[in-house]
Amino acid sequence: MNARVAVIGAGIGGLTSAALLAARGADVTVFEKESWVGGKARRVAVDGAEIDGGPTVFTYRNVFDTVFDACGARLEDHVTIAQAEVIARHAWGPDERLDLFADPERSEDAVGDFAGAQAARGYRNFRLEAERIFNVLEDPFLRGDKASTPLPMMWRIGPWKLGDMLAMRPFDGMWNALGGHFKDPRLQQLFGRYATYCGSSPFAAPATLMLIAHVEAQGVWVIEGGIHALAKALAGLAQRQGARVRCDAAVSEILTHNGRASGVRLANGEVIPADIVICNGDPAAIATARFGAGAAKAVPPLPPAKRSLSALVWYAHAETSGFDLSHHNVFFSPEYAREFREIAAGSTPSDPTVYVCAIDRGAHASAAPLHGTRERIQIIVNAPANGDTHAYTPEERARCTHAMMATLKRCVQKLEDPMPHQLMTPQDWEGLFPATGGALYGRASHGWAASFQRQGPRTRLPGLYCTGGATHPAAGVPMAALSGQLAARVIGQDLVSMKTSQPVATAGGMSMPSARTGSTG
Repeated sequence: MNARVAVIGAGIGGLTSAALLAARGADVTVFEKESWVGGKARRVAVDGAEIDGGPTVFTYRNVFDTVFDACGARLEDHVTIAQAEVIARHAWGPDERLDLFADPERSEDAVGDFAGAQAARGYRNFRLEAERIFNVLEDPFLRGDKASTPLPMMWRIGPWKLGDMLAMRPFDGMWNALGGHFKDPRLQQLFGRYATYCGSSPFAAPATLMLIAHVEAQGVWVIEGGIHALAKALAGLAQRQGARVRCDAAVSEILTHNGRASGVRLANGEVIPADIVICNGDPAAIATARFGAGAAKAVPPLPPAKRSLSALVWYAHAETSGFDLSHHNVFFSPEYAREFREIAAGSTPSDPTVYVCAIDRGAHASAAPLHGTRERIQIIVNAPANGDTHAYTPEERARCTHAMMATLKRCVQKLEDPMPHQLMTPQDWEGLFPATGGALYGRASHGWAASFQRQGPRTRLPGLYCTGGATHPAAGVPMAALSGQLAARVIGQDLVSMKTSQPVATAGGMSMPSARTGSTG
């Protein structure tokens, strides 16, 4: 593949596409505005400890096995990884606790012990339905080319497979569908929470998103060093294929010539010619001309009302007591519907559901640290994506922290108070990822057609492609990697098409200053 490729952003999607294209012979350079690779998968220093700063749940491992294999490597040779015995620990109060396990039969028994034999049967049926939805959609949608309407995807499934099409349940609401499996509202709440994995409300998302439960049931893995370690491994993989990764290299403009992308201009004025430009950022940044007016019409704008959830995220180094934390823990709100009504109205939840990742409790560890010993934790509460219009004052930050701690206290989880921490609000996320309002997952998956409205790899501007969690197929670490695989695949197809078409595009035919060679970051 004889092409110069400029990748904007060293997130999971961008690094995946960079590694795969470099392995096929492309001349690839990744430009990252921050001093780290990984995008949201970063590390945050608090009280002398390094806290995982982004995604914490690692699933769908075979996606990454495939990427490393395509580059002649093995994932386990580059990260230390182990499967978690407990998928997650859930609590509603001091005496209401439920673990889900890597072993589905253990999970079924646990559900039965928690809510009775009928609930166990409901869980079994739910698990089978989630698996069927996943199996129907994995190849034509999750791993397939972006379709602007359901029709191309339905054709890939096979128009004669009407049962499979109906099994996807695109026109059924997720919350109501869960009610058909679970009469206990706590279980409806637990499995409805999977909608938030792609930044959506379980009260507005389609039942199709139940497939996320199957992805998680296939295995949750714990990586030593967190998802940031995975990002560093992907960056190293790309570099071993010949790609260059430059940090502290912000791109200010996507350049165009003769109606196609022709390179990038960095914030320092440096111009980098390229045959292909990949944007591993939220497409909203392109649409709002954050990369220049020449590329602004390459993707449609995303109305703020269509944004996914944002989040309040605390990075803390603190003593914990009371609750026996696992690696992944969820403490539920007593009024889940009210929580999402408040978010939809632009407010932070008054009585939120709280996710806690106890970073130092690995795949098999469950015992608490020694008394008086601090541990690293990341805490997440869903929030509205209003970071570009709403200023989070110190008083509001303190109020959100109090509400979070009240939820934990109700479930007998105590945190050191005052707690050494750093809090990220939607306003702070907007600062890191401009034009998003702090939305962490791109477009919300609300309604049957939302998944088909996500930006795909190709844009309206020839030579410009998109990848990352805000693009097809969905948000999340493995989905971002799938988007990187898809971008690399369609770029390969398009380059072949360009070579066989007439007239042939002339490499380097751009009217711009000469490029200055930059150092590898």
